[in-house]
Amino acid sequence: MAARDTGARRGKLELADIVRRHGEAFRAAHGLCSVQHRALRAIERCRTAALRGELRACDACGHRRYVYHSCRNRHCPKCQARARERWLEAQRAELLPVPYYHLVFTLPHELNALAQGNPRSIYAMLFAAASATLVEFGRNPRWLGGEIAATLVLHTWGQTLTQHLHVHALVAAGALLASGGWVRSQRGFLFPVRALSKVFRGKFLEAFGDALDGGDLVLAAGTAAFAGGRARSDLFRALRRHDWVVYAKQPFAGPEAVLAYLGRYTHRTAIGNERLVSLSADAVCFRYRDYAHGAKQRVMSLATSEFLRRFCLHVLPRGFNRIRHYGLLANRNKRELLQRARAALDVTLVPATPVAAEPVAAFWQRVAAIDIEACPHCATGRLHVVATIAPQPHPPP
Repeated sequence: MAARDTGARRGKLELADIVRRHGEAFRAAHGLCSVQHRALRAIERCRTAALRGELRACDACGHRRYVYHSCRNRHCPKCQARARERWLEAQRAELLPVPYYHLVFTLPHELNALAQGNPRSIYAMLFAAASATLVEFGRNPRWLGGEIAATLVLHTWGQTLTQHLHVHALVAAGALLASGGWVRSQRGFLFPVRALSKVFRGKFLEAFGDALDGGDLVLAAGTAAFAGGRARSDLFRALRRHDWVVYAKQPFAGPEAVLAYLGRYTHRTAIGNERLVSLSADAVCFRYRDYAHGAKQRVMSLATSEFLRRFCLHVLPRGFNRIRHYGLLANRNKRELLQRARAALDVTLVPATPVAAEPVAAFWQRVAAIDIEACPHCATGRLHVVATIAPQPHPPP
């Protein structure tokens, strides 16, 4: 008998459905690290009886509804909306009234295998090379001659969940001078991308070579990194063959456009539930954009084990920060430098007032226009908590 299509049965397929149905077999067949195990476990338990919850009852018709807690894992597509909105609210006070540029720094695919065994080291080198390149160009009097404001966000995936290691950079169109003034970038131009590419490549390869020489990277063979030999020279030759082109977009029009961009990129997971099409006994179908052919939307089918393997490639090391700030936004002097930048731009800074934590119901009403306290049965009553529910160690499927 053919397996029932989960997407058709429930109307909305979720990543959690795939993990619950195929996760146990996948974990048994693959050697996952602890953070990957933790992510899959959190996703399959999210908003189920395995976590704490509440029993709510309607004050009009008596309808009862069980509501379970979220896992809050940063790789769970259901748990990012509220985290994203809170983060964006904090960033709103740090935006400057200038255009912002969007740049993308990408690593060659020859580094993918090494990144799988050394994610923390390779990702850190990517951040360091991209940020140092931007800061160096900003301080160069030929371009700006001051301190820039930049936010970098790490993404490790492409549309088909394959490895595509890159950072998105959001950079203010100007810099704070040592004299206290603000210099604006040329209209429609920040830095020359070809020069950025060469400097970025040089900085990354220098750090990469130092890591190899110091034995800081573990190779697939399980040995310490090599200091010389043909394998190393072949790898560096392959890496230097690439232009390492830095991609740059036209500047955003204003602060709200910047926030819209940040909302799309900062808390995105490798794949969202909205892209999932169907789940069968042995395959997952999902939508993706084919950028090689005009960004046309297509559907890809992968074996469930391959789908989960690709997803696990993008689980970040524990405690690794995928959103980082540089220049004026670096934490050590951020408040002072932002005040100087606003003064140079003749912007009056309104002191931030502490905002009370927003209730969950108010958040969903504001962000998604959803009234989670309305009774779904009679549509007139209100749901109220009548009991709390302890987590069940072995909840029914």
